[in-house]
Amino acid sequence: MAINLQKGQRIDIGLSKISLGLGWHPNEGTGSSFDLDASAFMINENRLIPREEFFVFYGNTNSPDGAVHHSGDDPTGGNSETGDDEIISVDLTKVDPAVKEILFVVTIHDAASRRQNFGQVRDSYIRIVDDATGQEIAKYELGEDFSIETGVEFGRLYNRNGQWKFEASGIGYKEDLAFFLGRYFKGEIIK
Repeated sequence: MAINLQKGQRIDIGLSKISLGLGWHPNEGTGSSFDLDASAFMINENRLIPREEFFVFYGNTNSPDGAVHHSGDDPTGGNSETGDDEIISVDLTKVDPAVKEILFVVTIHDAASRRQNFGQVRDSYIRIVDDATGQEIAKYELGEDFSIETGVEFGRLYNRNGQWKFEASGIGYKEDLAFFLGRYFKGEIIK
């Protein structure tokens, strides 16, 4: 049975191959379509991305160690009426030894120009699925707490004493993807 995670809750993963699915629906009558983007920041012990290629998103769908794969961009949240709109697959056996944490961030593309925020989105969640069985292990639903935010640190996988764990972060920001890049990467992203 899947665990419904609360903000700050941590669980042991105990698996090697998992997927993190992201889903959402815009509220009725909000106008423009909503483009939520899932990203994975593979972070070292200094809480920084070691190299540009360890930032996995719709523009760089594979990490250099082969551990993280992004399914690609869903610009509308319409990939599935009932399922995941974007998926990030993780093989924890392949994670580069320098990487101690994988942070999952969701941002609203062009939020400022479209005047959009998470308060206009419903049913947004991140869930962990066992790739071997297809069973949902845990789910973290974004509640009504984020009415003005445009970027959210949904959760993170982190390695403690050789064991991978997941924490439901739920930290909201009124920022875009560039903010998170500035925070976790000190180089220059080449587009």
